[in-house]
Amino acid sequence: GQQQRVALARALIVEPETLLLDEPLSNLDANLREEMRFEVRRLHDEYRYTTIYVTHDQSEAMTTADVIAVMNAGRIEQAGSPEEIYDRPRSECSSNVIKGRVLDDCHLSSAGATLRCSGGKFASDCEGAAAIRQHSVRLSAKKPDASENVLPGTVVRQVFLGASRDYLVELGDGTQLRVVAPAGENIPQGASVWLHLPPERCRVLSG
Repeated sequence: GQQQRVALARALIVEPETLLLDEPLSNLDANLREEMRFEVRRLHDEYRYTTIYVTHDQSEAMTTADVIAVMNAGRIEQAGSPEEIYDRPRSECSSNVIKGRVLDDCHLSSAGATLRCSGGKFASDCEGAAAIRQHSVRLSAKKPDASENVLPGTVVRQVFLGASRDYLVELGDGTQLRVVAPAGENIPQGASVWLHLPPERCRVLSG
């Protein structure tokens, strides 16, 4: 951790026109890493040097970047603002993915149900996929009142994260979705649950 901080300080002190950073905060403890994210951003805003910043940490990317490029196997799958990458993902490596068959311009047949999605133009009667962020999925022990995009599942894993709980839920066809829910809703491993995927949060990835 100390060596990384010294190396980062040496890189910043010369005020370069272009700064290349490869996982600069990876060996720091959690509190210092969070503090340094904001410091790197502050220095960038103050001195306005161009920075190419490599990280596998989504929070780090969201905090420090004006433009994010999502890479998978050496290829750029999507580039855009943090808001665009988060709200309108086009990459299977950055969101929950549900594969199925396209029925028409906004419906996908998958996991024994028909999902309605937004934000896509694709051909009918072909293989397709939809994506939704783990924070957008609504998890409940009781079947919700919503009339569409409701799927039954089983809790495979549950991790307490303090302010929230991270669930892994398996659907009837074996598809597994991550769900981040408030910590107050404690549903044990093995329990049957219901997932609601709001149509406005479901994005078409391919088809």
